[in-house]
Formats: sequence, structure tokens, C-alpha cells
Amino acid sequence: MTGETVQATAAPSNISADDLVIEAIEVIPVRVPLVKTYQGSNYSMTNRCTIVTRVHTRNGLVSEVYNGDTDAEQAVIVDIIRNEIVPHLLGRTALSVEACWEAMLPPTYDILRDRSLALQAIACLDSALWDLVGKALGIPLFRLWGGYRDRLPAICIGGYYSDDEADIARQIEWYRELGFAGCKFKVGRLSPAEDAHRTRLARKAGGDDFVLMVDANQGYTRQEAIEFARLTEDLGLRWFEEPVRWLNDRLSMRDVRLTTGVRVTAGQSEDTRAGLRDLISAGAVDACNADASWIGGPSEWRRVAALASMFEVEMAHHEEPQVSAHLLASIPHGTYLETFDPDRDPIFWNLIANRAPFAGGDYAVPEGPGFGLELDWDYISRYRSEPAS
Repeated sequence: MTGETVQATAAPSNISADDLVIEAIEVIPVRVPLVKTYQGSNYSMTNRCTIVTRVHTRNGLVSEVYNGDTDAEQAVIVDIIRNEIVPHLLGRTALSVEACWEAMLPPTYDILRDRSLALQAIACLDSALWDLVGKALGIPLFRLWGGYRDRLPAICIGGYYSDDEADIARQIEWYRELGFAGCKFKVGRLSPAEDAHRTRLARKAGGDDFVLMVDANQGYTRQEAIEFARLTEDLGLRWFEEPVRWLNDRLSMRDVRLTTGVRVTAGQSEDTRAGLRDLISAGAVDACNADASWIGGPSEWRRVAALASMFEVEMAHHEEPQVSAHLLASIPHGTYLETFDPDRDPIFWNLIANRAPFAGGDYAVPEGPGFGLELDWDYISRYRSEPAS
């Protein structure tokens, strides 16, 4: 929704760079066991994880935001933050976000370690710094970044595999009851024909007004993806996400787009701006779903969004609704807020104490300063994945 004037929280007066000098940084890893194992094309999930980052400034402002869902390497990311990045930030002002971002790069130079782990660590702190900037100015970040709209259509990532075919209709019905406008439905584990049948059941359960896209998580070969797209061309799919395997994904996705006319979305599996640049410039995607929590934070995501606009490519965002809402609402080519149902992402549904409900398929972007989050510290304490210091 555009053109609305909403009263933002009054900005504190006389905020200076010295007031926002960084004095301390807290990092709190959280891991919540899921009620069941969730299966996609070639993966399964048993936990939901995140990292809460609190940056303390000289004038008493403290960030309150969380990032990421990495499980196995969560402790490595936390260690990179504490031992390799924090020393580069202490004493700097949070108002110099670009300078801070550059100062955090050295941990990515280690050629013997997966660079994506350092980029995820940077993302935690970049998000926290932007939260502080918004709090210092007294405005929500989506308005600081452009304020194109204040609500977003919301979709639920779901349609996970089970042995009971009737479960598809139950899942879709639940998503509608939760207030979602649509579903990003999992495919890629079975044959194109079997997955097309499952998708047809999802369309029937959701109805014609229910937004439906599919996500193969790189599960098909190029020819299988083309076959699936042709089998489902009458279902009005909004997009086909990560349709092909990683071995030749960029060119194969371009072929799927040009051969079938289906809209292709990808980007979450790229962890650098260079990779995302090449994906977009190769004509491989209609929408880019880069994940700010994986590529180095909102600063990097906004750079990619600017590039995408030059190629008339839409921007989506892989999960992370607590961060993505502000990013997507700030630009004209943003698409859908993605999240999960309460069982698949108990963190989003329980950790945010002031979470707005989904209404009529939409999500109201938080109007509080910064990311506008108020976290439930009892929940954090309950699921903290390391002893409190």
C-alpha cells in the first residue's frame, strides 16, 4: 500500500556520532527443536536456529534483532563474531554503517574456511547497526530505506513431503486459516509427474485466488524442470524457484525460463554479490531471492536490489521475515514476505513479543524505530544453545 502517512516514533534530539560509539557486543545463539522432521527435495530439518545480536552504544541505545538459520556451524559463526569481528567494531560509531561493513571484511579473506560463515557473521552485525541507526533517528528502517509501502502480501513456505497425500489439503487449509495470501510449495523430491500431481492438489485446495509458487530447491535436472513446468502451465504458478541442480544452474535456469515461459526465482544459494550479479546479468531469473542474513546483511541486499532494478528483475527474500519485511517494503520491485507456519518456524511465532498478525493475506511492517522488534527474553533464555556467561 503506497501513499499512506503514518506517524513514526519521535526521533531523539541531538544524536551525534559520538553518542553511537560501540562499547560492547552481545551474541546469543538460539536453537529450537522442531516437532517433526521437515523434508524438501534433498534435505531435511530438525531444528530452527538463529543468532540474536545486541550492540551497546555509549548513549545507551541497544540493538535488538536476530539473523540466520544455520544449525551445524552456528558455533563457528558466533566465534567469528566474537573473536574476529568485534575487535574491528569497538570504538567505531554505529552511524558509519559503510565504514563498519568494510572493517568487518577481513574474516572473509581466510581461504581455508567457507567464506559464507564469515558473511553470515557480518550480516548479524550489519543488521544490528542498521537497527541502531533507525532507533537513533526514531523511524522504522523501511521508511529510512525508501518507504515504498507499509504492508506486504505474505506467503507460507510449505507443502513439505509426507506419506499421506491428504496432508497437502490440510496444510493449505491451515495456511489460509493463519492469514496467508499464498504458499511456496515444495517440489523436486519426486518425478516431475508426481510433483505436478501434488501441486495440482495444492491448487485445488487453495483455490484460484490463492498465490501459489513452487520451490524445487535445486532438485531437478534441466529437462525434468522443463517437464514439470509444462505439466503445471495451467495452474497459474507465480514462479518456479531453484528449478535445477547446482552443477549448471545459471544457464539451465535461463533455458527453463526461455523454453517454457515460466517465471524463475533464485539467489538464496548465492552468498556473494558477484554471484548474484552473474545470476541476474545472465538472464537466469525473473526474481532474485537473495538472503540478507547469508550475504553480509541489509547493506549487501540493498546493493543487489539496486542492481536487480536495472535488469527489471523483482526482489524476493529467502525467509527471515523479521529483516526482510523492511527491505522488501522499502522498494518498488519487492514481492512477498516469506515465512513458515508456527511448527516450522517457532522462532518467528514466539521470539517476537510484538509480532503483528497476518490479516487478509498481508503483513503490516513494524512501525517501531529500527526493525521495530521487541524480543521475548524468556523464550531466548529457554532455547539458548550455549550456557549464559
